[in-house]
Amino acid sequence: MMAATASFAASVPLAAAAQGGPAIHVLKDPNCGCCTAWIEILRKEGFNVTTERSFGTLLMRHKLDNGIPQNMTSCHTGEIEGYMIEGHVPVADIRKLLSERPDAVGLAVPGMPYGSPGMGPEDGHEAYDVFLIRKDGGTEVFTRYEAA
Repeated sequence: MMAATASFAASVPLAAAAQGGPAIHVLKDPNCGCCTAWIEILRKEGFNVTTERSFGTLLMRHKLDNGIPQNMTSCHTGEIEGYMIEGHVPVADIRKLLSERPDAVGLAVPGMPYGSPGMGPEDGHEAYDVFLIRKDGGTEVFTRYEAA
């Protein structure tokens, strides 16, 4: 039994690599439709997505414990290659983060802006910013999306 478990554990990273895209693990409320829509966008873009049910204070504690300031929170939290991805962050920004590899906690789109990925049609979105969360808790605009 232990050998089978060890064999399975060793194969998980290989399975992710075989998918061709980066592996991202997302904690989300199981009843949230916009989280599911964001996950589907990631999958369509080649990401290997795994999910975990979490909600309420447990999900908020996970966010805070991993360096996401309370004013940067949204509905779901992803973890990818050592970075946290909070909320409806566009795929292009996740790819840019992974390419540039800044010394940071990760990215966040606080709240749930209309038209951000998973939050309705992107061709009619409201203006919103994607923030880089620095390790000291500070933030800066990583990408600005004007209203469309």
